[in-house]
Amino acid sequence: MMVVFLSEIDVTVAQEFIHISSLNLQEFSQNTLQWINSLGAVGGIVFIGIYIIATLAFLPASILTLGAGIIFSITWGSLYVFIGATLGATAAFLVGRYLAKGWVKEKISSYKKFATIDQAVSKKGLKIVLLMRLSPLFPFNLLNYALGITSVSFSDYFLGSVGMIPGTIMYVYLGSLAGDIALIGSKNQPRNMILHWVIQIIGLIATIAVTVYVTKIAKKALEEEV
Repeated sequence: MMVVFLSEIDVTVAQEFIHISSLNLQEFSQNTLQWINSLGAVGGIVFIGIYIIATLAFLPASILTLGAGIIFSITWGSLYVFIGATLGATAAFLVGRYLAKGWVKEKISSYKKFATIDQAVSKKGLKIVLLMRLSPLFPFNLLNYALGITSVSFSDYFLGSVGMIPGTIMYVYLGSLAGDIALIGSKNQPRNMILHWVIQIIGLIATIAVTVYVTKIAKKALEEEV
């Protein structure tokens, strides 16, 4: 029921804030990633900044997350995405709590189920936020603003960000595979392609399996709490 509640609001917010249909978002993202890649050492810092802006502006961060796997390594890409997502989510939370509280309340005023969410996070803030982060069923961008008007403490909200790690690693991993495919036939391709791809595929399967398993557990636990 909470999924439906958040999904409905997300559609309304997305329509009001930005008309993605009028933009070639994919092309823009590709150009942005190419530009970041050309920046060298400072590319990671710039990427984090752009990720923060995307989170605040309700832009789909999945393209950036996949892109991180292409232009950075899995380790650095995951780290940059996690930092950007955490800082962006924190900024949105603070905006919702202190600057746009009235607007957020207006958007959710017709949804009676929100009181249940607020009550749940007031008792088990860290646990509920963590479970919602682990479950990809919840719209990430809107959730940041919505939680800002609940009674959840800032510390519980911030610490709950660790729940984004499994999904982050999986998407960055997928992005890195796309980058490897693009290298086939070039001078930069790995010397032992068979061994390289065996390791990559095994790693991907393991990453997806763990992410799906954790998500399933989180969803079940969340349904019991709310």
